[in-house]
Amino acid sequence: MASGAAWRLSVSISNCTLLNLPFRTKRRQFPICTACTVRSEISLSVGARLIPHPRKVERGGEDAFFISGENGVLAVADGVSGWAERKVNPALFSRELMSHVSNFFANEEVNCDPQMLLRKSHEATASTGSATVLCAIMEKNGTLKIANVGDCGLRIIRKGQMIFTTCPQEHYFDCPYQISSESIGQTYEDATVCSIKLKEQDIIVMGSDGLFDNVFDREILSEISKFQDMAEAAKELAELASNHSRDFYFDSPFSIESRNRGFDVTWWEKLLGKKLTGGKLDDITVIVAQVVKASSEQ
Repeated sequence: MASGAAWRLSVSISNCTLLNLPFRTKRRQFPICTACTVRSEISLSVGARLIPHPRKVERGGEDAFFISGENGVLAVADGVSGWAERKVNPALFSRELMSHVSNFFANEEVNCDPQMLLRKSHEATASTGSATVLCAIMEKNGTLKIANVGDCGLRIIRKGQMIFTTCPQEHYFDCPYQISSESIGQTYEDATVCSIKLKEQDIIVMGSDGLFDNVFDREILSEISKFQDMAEAAKELAELASNHSRDFYFDSPFSIESRNRGFDVTWWEKLLGKKLTGGKLDDITVIVAQVVKASSEQ
């Protein structure tokens, strides 16, 4: 892992499994779900990029993700930073959760069900903390199944048009649903569950709220149209989100939503023509995947 101001994590895969951060749990032996492991005619070509919050660079941030292009599995978790006030590292929960996702996704009981994957991964996580999380599994027939708790997001692009978006879950503004080590948190049962049939060349854009709070959907469409390589697309989207997050004058999705919810500058600043603007500093994780024909070498 790199450290310092240049900390960036960027990956590109088509048929391998990768966990972004070096948290490892003991791999258990389970009955394997053949529906999740039998070769399909399609797979995912995936690229990912993680940029930590500027003040969390040395620790690598609190987001974590897991991707397996060959198996059609995408997952991202955003550790809740408030745990730091209790002297708990918020990254430990999200990292362990994603490590369990890597262990359980092919489990027979999961059976290509992202909600069940979320359940088993959550139940196995021993770290203290909480996280928003989104898991997606593409079945071999091309159906993408999604389970989402909180404000991580997923978009699907087909022929240059955005045809699907997830909606965030929240208790109130800037307080999303989250699965937790505490009994008062949400569970897999609270996940929004949906599915959509994918076609070859469809593009999935997935990430933590650090992406969607700082980049508009129209910007996502514009950036995606520039690249054939998914790793380059993920890199550019993450860099764009990072640049917006540090721009006090950018009227970001987050600043617009803040004003819509009643958070704005003082009345006298409004008289001077001012308004609340700026991006939102945060960890930024971007996953970009394209549906492709499976390699004959798999």
